[in-house]
Amino acid sequence: MAKNLVIVESPAKAKTIEKILGKDFEVKSCFGHIRDLEKDDMGIDIPNNFKPKYTIPEDKEKIVKELKKLAKETDEVWLATDEDREGEAISWHLCEVLGLDPEVTKRIVFHEITKPAIEKAVQQPRLLNMDLVNAQQARRILDRIVGFELSPVLWRKMSMRNSLSAGRVQSVAVRLIVEREREINTFNAVSSFKVEAFFTAKDLQGKNITFKAEGPTRFKTAEDAEKFLQQCVGAAYSVKDIQVKPGKKSPAAPFTTSTLQQEASRKLGYSVSKTMLLAQKLYESGKITYMRTDSVNLSDTALADIQNAIATNYGQKYHQHRKFKNKNESAQEAHEAIRPTYMENASVDDSDTKKLYELIWKRTIASQMSDAELEKTIAKIDISTNHEELTASGEVLKFDGFLKVYMEGKDDEELSDEDEDDGSLPPLTVKQVLDLKEMKATERFTRPAPRYTEASLVKKLEELGIGRPSTYAPTITTVQKRGYVEKRDKEGVKRDFRIMSLKADKITKITDTENTGAEKSKLFPTDLGMIVTDFLNQYFGSVMDYGFTAKIEGEFDEVAHGKKIWNKMLNDFYTPFHKDVENTLEKAERVKGERLLGTDAETGKPIVARMGRYGPMIQIGKAEDEEKPKFAKMKSTQSIETITLEEAMELFKLPRNLGKFEDEDVLVNIGRFGPYAAHDKKFYSLKKEMDPYTVELDEIAPLIVEKRAAKDERTIKIFEKEKIQILKGPYGPYIKQGLRNYKIPKEKIDTAADITLEEAKAIIEDVKANPPKKKAPPRKKKAE
Repeated sequence: MAKNLVIVESPAKAKTIEKILGKDFEVKSCFGHIRDLEKDDMGIDIPNNFKPKYTIPEDKEKIVKELKKLAKETDEVWLATDEDREGEAISWHLCEVLGLDPEVTKRIVFHEITKPAIEKAVQQPRLLNMDLVNAQQARRILDRIVGFELSPVLWRKMSMRNSLSAGRVQSVAVRLIVEREREINTFNAVSSFKVEAFFTAKDLQGKNITFKAEGPTRFKTAEDAEKFLQQCVGAAYSVKDIQVKPGKKSPAAPFTTSTLQQEASRKLGYSVSKTMLLAQKLYESGKITYMRTDSVNLSDTALADIQNAIATNYGQKYHQHRKFKNKNESAQEAHEAIRPTYMENASVDDSDTKKLYELIWKRTIASQMSDAELEKTIAKIDISTNHEELTASGEVLKFDGFLKVYMEGKDDEELSDEDEDDGSLPPLTVKQVLDLKEMKATERFTRPAPRYTEASLVKKLEELGIGRPSTYAPTITTVQKRGYVEKRDKEGVKRDFRIMSLKADKITKITDTENTGAEKSKLFPTDLGMIVTDFLNQYFGSVMDYGFTAKIEGEFDEVAHGKKIWNKMLNDFYTPFHKDVENTLEKAERVKGERLLGTDAETGKPIVARMGRYGPMIQIGKAEDEEKPKFAKMKSTQSIETITLEEAMELFKLPRNLGKFEDEDVLVNIGRFGPYAAHDKKFYSLKKEMDPYTVELDEIAPLIVEKRAAKDERTIKIFEKEKIQILKGPYGPYIKQGLRNYKIPKEKIDTAADITLEEAKAIIEDVKANPPKKKAPPRKKKAE
């Protein structure tokens, strides 16, 4: 038995640290939190100063038992959980459960899993920091109170379904997405005309090259734009003025949790949760420093390593020492930015984490590299007929500096028509006469703010001070799981735009089309998300208020710094909040989540868009009418708020009879699980690209043949009368009766084709009588 027991959260981290510490240390994992709040009565004794009531989950009992045994047998226990509040809380729970005295138990922290960092931590242990523990407890308790008290209000006051929930950060995140959607829905595009002139001039080699100059202004109407072009008929163009300005670009700071999440989304297409999962893996294997941090600071050791790496790879002229400052003054538990532990390793072998590691390496290296040096040339071009000015600009990169390695990405809202890269201009001189090839006035439209991506939502939450790095990934996952938000693509729509062209002193006009409004992997609020947001905004304004939510985060920081007492902070929040809950339960009306679209011309019955049990739908008639109402499921791209009466009536065209195939009718419809075709009493799901409102028989017939063949290939045996099938599955043969599957015993797998009806029935009965034991739920990971 080793003299020292070190406890960490994850097995991967345990293996890495055990190799470093040697034979006197045994390193064990507690697999994250070993205790959580009880489910009954919220797990909080509110009258008793918000005292939490903790319990050890069933799946942690075995781990706790093993750790207790090891703790008794060892000379000394060291707590080496992560350096943030969550890690501090896990160490405190370990003290409580294992019977360790927090006044003497050694607590060690490090932000990188390297030999020097671990050895230094062991030489300089500290005691448990109860301020950090209390800050984590306050967050956990406050979030439990909000969730447990708000969710039943939603169940009682909304007639949609009982799986509704609310949360302090998640509800505010949904509000942001809902408000952006409504901005887009009410946005009216305004057109204007952008003038661009294309000239030719000789470059240094004497070759004619074309360059572009922009008009003096954007014209609000086609008439104004045409008038300008008319004024340019017969004009001479000459260079009036040339300005050459030096410029520079500086690199971005090294990664914090938030900026890593944003950039991995932009550059690699990773979801926030995937980024954190891969970053955790890199940290635990000793490849990067701790991945939950608000800090942009780099240690002196790291700076020296980075300088060496830059000198070795690019030369000393590419190095520029920089110190970045945190925008967030209360950057919590922050020691360093996210960086590679060893800068000489530009990549890693692991295929899963390779791209993310290289992104971190490039960003870290670039942060200490020289500015990129530019030369920007701006030429003013005179028009002889109206003495207006055109402007041509070009940019030449004189020294690439950090751009040799890395350029930070941009979100949609930061991009504009002006973001096209400036090309280089040919050599121009003042009074030089220029040849005009063509001048165009092109119609352009204003655009609404784009919908949020995961990256831009994280950026917005951080700007507003809502949540912390550890909360963004679970928040974004939760709002999607709850059905309040969905991540999807949106197809663009065709739009006409006008172009007027002046060429050889003649003006021509054409109309062209463009695809507009297409979006990829954006966050859309569902109808349910909008209805819940409106209800919470109406009755729980403070919880939904951005400033109030940020203020709560600030109070958690004060608790962490020992400036505020955690249960007093909770009491200040709870008293008014609980009063709002009671008032709402007593006075608020039930929310129907419906919108009247009009009246059915045939029957005179009301047509309503509303939330149904399985999602948004259209209803013709009322439940109390003699004749049952008619229902139609709305398309996934439609919303209760924006659907028109005409679009709603289109939905009642289903089911459609497409005609006969193999002497049987083919019907298409939409069911609970999506669009399907029905043929010969069998059902076939439509392919994603097939629209049930427009799909034709010649598209459906091959689908039926294809799916039937695939099913035949899977079928080993069928007992038609009893509706029992023996089928091939990805993990071997199995029995299916109705919608339920039954595992075939191992000894009969090789002879599944010979199973008789009686044997199949016996297997079914045996499985029913002895159902397989449910696997223990996966361990609760530390909140990301």
